[in-house]
Amino acid sequence: MSATTRARLEALADALGPRAFRNHPLGPLTTYGVGGPAALMVEVDGPDDLAALRSALAGSELPVCVLGRGSNLLVADAGFDGVVVRLGNGFNWVTLPSPDPTGPPPFVLRTGAATPLPVVARQAADAGWAGLTWAVGVPGSVGGAVRMNAGGHGSDMAGCLLRYSWVDLEGGEGGTDDAARLCFGYRSSSIGAGEAVVEAELEVTPGDREVEQAELASIVRWRRVHQPGGSNAGSVFTNPPDAPAGRLIEEAGLKGARLGTAQVSAKHANFIQADRRGRADDVRALMEHVRARVLEHSGVLLSAEVRLLGFDEGKTGDMGDRAAGGR
Repeated sequence: MSATTRARLEALADALGPRAFRNHPLGPLTTYGVGGPAALMVEVDGPDDLAALRSALAGSELPVCVLGRGSNLLVADAGFDGVVVRLGNGFNWVTLPSPDPTGPPPFVLRTGAATPLPVVARQAADAGWAGLTWAVGVPGSVGGAVRMNAGGHGSDMAGCLLRYSWVDLEGGEGGTDDAARLCFGYRSSSIGAGEAVVEAELEVTPGDREVEQAELASIVRWRRVHQPGGSNAGSVFTNPPDAPAGRLIEEAGLKGARLGTAQVSAKHANFIQADRRGRADDVRALMEHVRARVLEHSGVLLSAEVRLLGFDEGKTGDMGDRAAGGR
């Protein structure tokens, strides 16, 4: 870290006071459970905190990462020489539509960006609203899910997001916009690393409570049977157009392969698991090894779904963003 960056971080920490934490461990805030600290962690619990942070960041040119529940993020063992922003309980809430299903559509569920996506799915189902059962299988936050267009079981955020509210921590004002502004793609959007989603409006439709709850239970059972537990971040690579990434990895003979403290899951080859107290750099190295072997075997260059934070930019390639947000 340069002396200039260090001085700017110290100035920011002084300006924010008790909201800021120096050298804060990030590994425990991710589902991998590995990785180093953030030079500065800032927790915000409401609009006033966000406004104060934006003001303090103005002109600092410090790299910023907005962290959700860390379910899609790998942090380098060396940590991140920037500012990690985490939304607190003030952004963890759900407002269901009016219980009268005879009103005119759309029926809108509103939720704060820090709300776990499975919580949203369960509250909607318990109230008899359809359209969000798929989200019970995504362990990230609402904000992170919007940023990466999270999805599964036949749907994704692009299929249900109507509007969202956001704040640009690095310059612009932010606001509330239609989902069309996000330029959604497969597991991607146009949201930048320094843009914090703070609220989402999701479309639901009238359903049957028991049917929705049964669908939730079915998805949970399916995931327990087909996907591994332990310390991982879900699917490591996005699926290419012609074949699932897991099949390509398995066909390359890599199911169960180990490198140091990281292992390709023997249950699902598109999952990489980290040992307890393992090394993030081993996970990253195994990702590189898998990509190289699959390219050699099938001619397909896999792209990472997992976001990388704090790794040497020159070695990242197209695997992730230098300061990517984590869902």
